[in-house]
Amino acid sequence: MGGETQPGSGSRQRIDKWLFFTRMVKSRSLAQSHIQSGHVRINGERAVQPSQMVKAGDKIELALERRDIVLVVRSGGERRGPYEEARLLYEDLTPPPDETKRLTPYEQAMRATGAGRPTKKERRAIDKLMSDED
Repeated sequence: MGGETQPGSGSRQRIDKWLFFTRMVKSRSLAQSHIQSGHVRINGERAVQPSQMVKAGDKIELALERRDIVLVVRSGGERRGPYEEARLLYEDLTPPPDETKRLTPYEQAMRATGAGRPTKKERRAIDKLMSDED
């Protein structure tokens, strides 16, 4: 079903359309801004224009806000379909994320002693020390 709507493997397609059809970006205008900002590389070369063409076998490196993605183009798309259909357009070569220690919300809210703005209790202690020196 999904393979019937995809064009032949020899076809070429604009990089902004391809990124949109693969659901890597939410809109073509966002894809164009990523490309013009230099966040997209095609076969190791920085993509300079949204109209640059990609074909099957091209390696796409995409630097998104939270992660970097490495994809190989399998084919061009005809429309922005569901994820299952979009997944047929590329092969994901993205390395797995590093095992970093995730902080719990409580640990994120805690701050190191002496870092940042003093609490009310700490401020009173500072004021007391200052008045004792006088």
